[in-house]
Amino acid sequence: MKIAVTYENGQIYQHFGHCENFKVYDTDGQTVTASQVINAMGSGHGALAGFLQQHGVDVLICGGIGGGARIALAQAGIQLYPGVVGDADAAVAALLAGNLDYNPNTMCSHHSHDDGHACGSHGCGS
Repeated sequence: MKIAVTYENGQIYQHFGHCENFKVYDTDGQTVTASQVINAMGSGHGALAGFLQQHGVDVLICGGIGGGARIALAQAGIQLYPGVVGDADAAVAALLAGNLDYNPNTMCSHHSHDDGHACGSHGCGS
C-alpha cells in the first residue's frame, strides 16, 4: 500500500489544493518500508489527484480539502483520510496501527485562505 500525506516541514499541510509537497510512504500494510518527499510542481486540486494516481498512491492523509478535490480523488480510486493535523510520520504510523484520528466530514468550502490559516483546525475543518 502506498500512502501520501500533504507535507510541509514534517507536518501535515492543511490545504490540499495548495499543497506543494507530498511525503509518500511505501508500506507492507503494517510498517513503512520506504518514504520520499515529492514536489507536486504547483498543480491544482484536480491535477493533484492525477499526480497522486501517477505515483501509485492508494491512500491520502490530509488536513482541509474541498468538494472538487474529494471527487477527483474518488475518481482516481484514492482512499481519503481528511481532517488530520500534526506530524506526518506519526499519522502514517497511526493509520497503519488502525487508530488514526481523522474527520471524514472535513470540508474546506472557501478559498480566501490568509497566511496562517489552517483549514483542518477550525472553521472550514468542521
